[in-house]
Amino acid sequence: MNAVIPERIKLYYREGSSDKVYQAAIEPADDMFVVNFAYGRRGSTLTTGTKTSSPVDYDTAKKIHTKLVSEKKAKGYTEGENGTPYQHAGKQASGILPQLLNPIEESEVGALLRDDNYCAQEKMDGRHLLVRKQDENVEGINKKGLVVGVPQTVANELRDLSGSFLPDGESIGDDYHVFDLLEMDGENLRPLPYRERLIRLAGLLLLADAAAKHVRLVQTAFTTKQKTELWERLRRENREGVVFKRHEAPYVPGKPNSGGTQLKFKFVATVSVVVAKINTRRSVEVSLLKGRSLVSCGNVTIPANHKIPPVGMVVEVRYLYAYRDSLALYQPVYLGPRDDVEPGECLVSQLKFKME
Repeated sequence: MNAVIPERIKLYYREGSSDKVYQAAIEPADDMFVVNFAYGRRGSTLTTGTKTSSPVDYDTAKKIHTKLVSEKKAKGYTEGENGTPYQHAGKQASGILPQLLNPIEESEVGALLRDDNYCAQEKMDGRHLLVRKQDENVEGINKKGLVVGVPQTVANELRDLSGSFLPDGESIGDDYHVFDLLEMDGENLRPLPYRERLIRLAGLLLLADAAAKHVRLVQTAFTTKQKTELWERLRRENREGVVFKRHEAPYVPGKPNSGGTQLKFKFVATVSVVVAKINTRRSVEVSLLKGRSLVSCGNVTIPANHKIPPVGMVVEVRYLYAYRDSLALYQPVYLGPRDDVEPGECLVSQLKFKME
C-alpha cells in the first residue's frame, strides 16, 4: 500500500458570544482509515466523535472528510483563526439576522390574551427563513444569517411579484408562511411598528396572482376574543404553539436575554440533539451537552421516509417531556436534520421535564 499522509484541518467560528473550534482528521487504522472529529468552545476540552463506525479505504475516507469540511464551512466556519464567516461555494454570510423569540410559560399566556397591546399568530412547525428578493434573484437566509436555498415553488411565486423586498416567515415543505416585512424597494421597514409592517406585508401579497398557493400570510388575531379563539383552536388541533407580538414594536435582530416584544409558547416540546450512535432497526441514540460532556437522552426511531442521520449530526426531535433523573425523552418523534444549529448549542437546559 502506498504511504498516505493523514489529513487534518482546524476550523473556527466566531459570532457574538460564540467562539468555537472544529477539528476533522483522516487517521490511519491498521491498513485502513477513519474520519474523526472534535468540537467545542475555543480553549475548552473538546467533544470527540467519528464519522466512520468502522475503518474504510482512503478514497472513501477522503470523500467523507471533504464532505464534512464543506458542511462546516457552509455554516460559517473558516480556516482563519478570527473565525469570521466569508463567502464560499454553497452558503455565504448575508449580513442579515432575523429577530428571534423568547419562550414563555403557560401561566403568562392569559395576560397576553387579554392585553390589547399584543396580537397573536400560530407558531408554525417549520424552519425560520427570511427570503430576499431583488429583481429576479430570490435567496433564503436562515436564522444564522447564512444564505440558503428556497423551495422552487416559493421562489417562483415571489419572483412574480414586482420590486425588491425582504419578508420573514417559516418554511414548511413547499410552502412559505409569511409574518413580517423588513425591507421594501430599498426602504428599511424595521423601525416601523409591527402593525404597520404587517399592513405593508398584506398589501404586497395582495398583488400576488390569485393562483398563488405556496406563499401565505399568517393569520393574525388582535382582540381578546380573536386571540382566545385562536389559542383554543390551536390547542385543540395539537398544533405547534402560539406567538404573541407587541403592535408598536420595531424589528430588532437577535434574541433578548429575557422577555422581549415577541414571545412564543409551544404546546409540544422540541429539542435539537446530537446523534451519538446508530442503532439497529432504523433507530439512533441522541445526546445533549451537560457541562462539557455529551449525555444520552434516549433513542428515537427514524421514519422510513427519512435518511438515517450520521453520528455527530444535529437533528430535531419532538417529545412530550423528559425524565429529570435519566434525561430520557418520552414519546420522541424524529422531525429531521438541523443545518442551522451547532452541536455546541444542544444543551440539557433546553429540556422540558416531567412535572413532579
